[in-house]
Amino acid sequence: MANITLAAAAAAGLAVLPAAAADPELVVGDPTKKCLEDAQCINRLHPSIPMAAHAAPGRRIVFRTRNASDFDLDPAAPVDPRMAGPYGATVHPLAGPVHIDGARRGDALAVTIEKISPGVFGYTQIGGIGLISDQIKGPYRVLWRLGVKSARSDQLPGVAIPNRSFPGVITVLPGVGELSAALEREAALKEAGGTVFPPEPTFASPVDLCGKNGPGRDECLRTIPPREFGGNIDSRYLGVGATIILPCLIDGCGLALGDVHFAQGDGEVSGTAIEMDAEVTVTTKIILGAGERMTGPQLSGPSRLLDIPSRRFFATTGIPVKARAETPPDIAYLASAKVAQLENLSKDISLSARNALAAMIEHMIDAYGLTREQAYIVASVAVDLRISQTVDAPNSGVIAVLPVDIFESGD
Repeated sequence: MANITLAAAAAAGLAVLPAAAADPELVVGDPTKKCLEDAQCINRLHPSIPMAAHAAPGRRIVFRTRNASDFDLDPAAPVDPRMAGPYGATVHPLAGPVHIDGARRGDALAVTIEKISPGVFGYTQIGGIGLISDQIKGPYRVLWRLGVKSARSDQLPGVAIPNRSFPGVITVLPGVGELSAALEREAALKEAGGTVFPPEPTFASPVDLCGKNGPGRDECLRTIPPREFGGNIDSRYLGVGATIILPCLIDGCGLALGDVHFAQGDGEVSGTAIEMDAEVTVTTKIILGAGERMTGPQLSGPSRLLDIPSRRFFATTGIPVKARAETPPDIAYLASAKVAQLENLSKDISLSARNALAAMIEHMIDAYGLTREQAYIVASVAVDLRISQTVDAPNSGVIAVLPVDIFESGD
């Protein structure tokens, strides 16, 4: 279906359900508790998850969210033992889901970001899902102090990352058909050797449905990938002023939100952004019947959200060229003698992106004296990977853009 902005919906004759009279804002989520202890927190997706609250369209909803792994980030607090573990089954704690009154399956839900209030601390770490974490393995974690305008870390002296906050995960709940389709195709990909995060009942919430003894233990979707109904979109363009339009797949939609980032480069290349606790205020509108032919979420907003937070930039480039006998890890499950022996792959955007990122990391090591781990972290929170072209066969092009002003010397 064509893009469904609110203006386009009106022009196409699609009705937008009028907002209700102004009600007091609805607050969802209790970040003083862990997700498993909060009845208004989930970290799995399933059509049978009960609604945590109800809201009429137009009512302000304040989602009080936890950081991506539900860690206690205060340096003065006892160390959370889970922080020593891998990217785990606690990802991502989401506030919600909220039943949007009047919404039905087949409608679309327009969600506008009105305000984001960052927490006090954030973290970024190198994880196994990073774009070049086969080359820079970690473990390495940076703790950030978050201000109104920027984030700083004692582990990266002289670096100030501007506040460009946005929620990484905005989602509605899947319908029964969408759940079955996702489970089937992801199981087939895992069987073929692809990277997939299948259902996992450990630390799953809600426990009664998705936990070890729950009827949905083998069905509740993990929140790590985005899907057709939203999820972990991780787009830094979803800042204050942006609107995301999601297809409503169950009555009431089941809106949930979390994984808020203080800042992120396009690509989130180490596997994490500046992950933080936050409060996010949104409003919603229902576009009647507009979700029936949607193939995925749609975004709109002011063009200022597309800009890099810097007056100057430096960029590196990448094309899909590799060493003979090397098989890039992203396509290892498709490995063949042909792939291994070729030094050039045709129009492989992922390999181009890896090469552009590797060149940028080397630049930051040489120009700013960072370690490889520090440069990888900076790339994840500040460097944008952008496609320059996809048609000049065999070499598709990706550029990695560094906002130079994040280095307080400005050089």
